[in-house]
Amino acid sequence: MELVSPAGNVEKLGYAYAYGADAAYIGLKRFSLRVKADNFYDDEYKTVNNLKKQYPGKKLFCALNISFHNADIDNFLAEIDYFKSYPFDAFIVQDIGMVRTIQKHFPNAALHLSTQANCINREAVKMYRDLGFRRIVLGREASLAEIAEIKDAVPDMELEVFVHGAMCIAYSGRCLMSAYMNGRSANAGFCSHSCRWDYSLVQSGSLALEEKKRPGEYFPIFEGENFTAVLSSKDLCMIDKLDDLKKAGADSLKIEGRMKSLYYTAIVTRAYRKAIDSLEGRISAAQAAPFIEDLYKTSHRAFGTGFYYGKENANETVSGETTSEYDMAGTVVKKLNDAESRTVFCAANKGAAEAEHSLDGMHPAAREAHEKDLQLHPEKIPHFIKADEKRHLYEYKPANQTRSGTELEALSPDCAALKIPPDTYCFVDPETGKILNSVHHNTPALLYTEADLQDGGIIRVRAE
Repeated sequence: MELVSPAGNVEKLGYAYAYGADAAYIGLKRFSLRVKADNFYDDEYKTVNNLKKQYPGKKLFCALNISFHNADIDNFLAEIDYFKSYPFDAFIVQDIGMVRTIQKHFPNAALHLSTQANCINREAVKMYRDLGFRRIVLGREASLAEIAEIKDAVPDMELEVFVHGAMCIAYSGRCLMSAYMNGRSANAGFCSHSCRWDYSLVQSGSLALEEKKRPGEYFPIFEGENFTAVLSSKDLCMIDKLDDLKKAGADSLKIEGRMKSLYYTAIVTRAYRKAIDSLEGRISAAQAAPFIEDLYKTSHRAFGTGFYYGKENANETVSGETTSEYDMAGTVVKKLNDAESRTVFCAANKGAAEAEHSLDGMHPAAREAHEKDLQLHPEKIPHFIKADEKRHLYEYKPANQTRSGTELEALSPDCAALKIPPDTYCFVDPETGKILNSVHHNTPALLYTEADLQDGGIIRVRAE
């Protein structure tokens, strides 16, 4: 089975490929249902083309899944040459009005039907096949039994199903709640996840909900035979049920989350990669286990199996914030070569000598006062790295503030977690070789450590 992962920006796309996705789906500005994702624009197509060359055989899908107004079609046609700069293997669409346009301008790209089209029966699949669609991303309301019936009826159609991520309480994501409450339409890519806000249950004749920040404004609760309106659904997780999906006829497994973090993209993709490899006999269950276990440490709400085994699980609602055991600290860009390392060590030696020389040049009284100040504030004492054959220098890209002395964990596509004790590493200024007490987002830094790290590795710390 194919694994399809989300990529909200260029960096996430690279990590999706590196951590095991067979394909990734991206959105372009103004034409995607995840406008709050960074999406892709300007000359990023150059980086995308390079990634496709770096990972031969990996596929790229374009989520072109908004409902198009006439102006949207005109804008799309005006930017058609820009779209052609991307190496798209397929377009994911819900609006059949775009079918002929895509077939005309992208004859070599496949058509995938978006889950937003809510295709959940064999006759609809036959119709979309006749229109030229090669794959159906089934509506999330389809059960395993229905998937099997569709595959039996239309065996030549590829079926893609969601296996992980947030589930919309509305039917196939067709929700007007966000648009009603704050003018941000989910069907145009602006969903504010209003269903996940903080509500109180009130009763004045009939049951209603009152949102915390909208006192006095009530939303009636309607309970039908097959639904309860409003409130937040469980997150979907099918990692322990992949064999059932395979038996039902699913060809491709999709992870939700283009607005999720790089860390989430990498860890969830890696877990499903190992689970699929185990299911298909490439690795053992024991080898896959630590990677699958790590999945449960990512940010998520209570997990469920959606509609696959019936409506009961899908109808259960949850509330509250998502939680995670870990915070992402940063990423390992690359290991410095010998020449680059020597440059840093030379700068460190120079800095140490200058620091010592500055003390020697001080008036005795001034030096005494300075040394007393350093005794009171030892963090002010400049320290510089020294060459150590046990350690290596790595270019490091901090994602969040991390203080020295914090235990780190290193992750990579094939290493579940490698602990890096505080006494085996330090952060370094790449220009001066000075040891840093902490690093911050977008601060240039090096990681000097005994650990053997991989390019593209992820560094994390336990959440406080």
